[in-house]
Amino acid sequence: MAGRLRTISIPTRLTRRRGPLLDFFVRLVREKPMGTFGAIIVLGLLVTGVSADLLAPYGFNQIHLMDTLQPPSSKYVLGTDQLGRDMLSRVIYGARISMLVGLGAAALDVVVAVLIGMFSGYLGGKVDLFLQRFVDATIVFPHLFFYLAVMAIIGPGLLQVIFVLGILRGIGSSRIIRSAVMGIKQNMYVDSARALGAGTRRILLRHVLPNVAAPTIIVFTVAMGQVIIAEASLSFLGFGIPPPTPSWGGMLSAESRDYMMDAPWMAIWPGLALSLVIYGINMFGDAVRDLIDPRLRGGVGGLGGHGSGRAARALKKKGTAFGRVEKTEK
Repeated sequence: MAGRLRTISIPTRLTRRRGPLLDFFVRLVREKPMGTFGAIIVLGLLVTGVSADLLAPYGFNQIHLMDTLQPPSSKYVLGTDQLGRDMLSRVIYGARISMLVGLGAAALDVVVAVLIGMFSGYLGGKVDLFLQRFVDATIVFPHLFFYLAVMAIIGPGLLQVIFVLGILRGIGSSRIIRSAVMGIKQNMYVDSARALGAGTRRILLRHVLPNVAAPTIIVFTVAMGQVIIAEASLSFLGFGIPPPTPSWGGMLSAESRDYMMDAPWMAIWPGLALSLVIYGINMFGDAVRDLIDPRLRGGVGGLGGHGSGRAARALKKKGTAFGRVEKTEK
């Protein structure tokens, strides 16, 4: 007997999709509790840095000579340093410096990495050979040694730190973008665009760049934590943010070491703040990588690990598949 075709519609509850940003945060809360905790720390860093003028009880360089080396008290919650400056105020203003360095250097890192990685991976040939030998010559030196050498030449300062950390880190990060671009340019839609007469610029901007968004976000989150610790290292050695501007690394330098036995809180509080922020950024960065990267379990398709399992259970219950036409006989 003649067969009859019956179309099976997709369940309504599976077709309703949240926005990509909202879906990301919902998955972050459900699947990555430590990543959520890290996101809260990062958000706290941003709020503290932006609102430092409102949150700090004193100016970061306001001196109280009658209250030098005071332990934590109701008047000075985190104590004072050798000049009578409030440690809580300096730690809060130090969050602003870390936020500026972290966001600025990480953004510059991404720009440099995308520019080098896209041209190197897509053009290939002699361009790729030249750029990769330049990258090799840059990353062959230990990072801290390279930072110190460049900072010794151009001098300390906030903008100098941001440019040095962003550019030098971006050169090394370009290999991640290059690997992603080399995989993308093998896809059929790139060949189709090239066959239709699209130029290199259009292909890079319209087809390649949007598809390297995931590794770019990963590079940004990883770089943010690493540049903050690099800035603290430079400031600790005297090549970063010059005093009296408060930097967590600078607050841990010679002054804190000289008064370590008499006033240990001078080193404890900036050290704890630095450790907590780096921990939060690393946890949040790992969660972002797991949720965005489709090669990992948390990034299976657009639904993620939780959504794909839910879809599989729903399909099993219905006894059919998306878009499949079921043939039934009378």
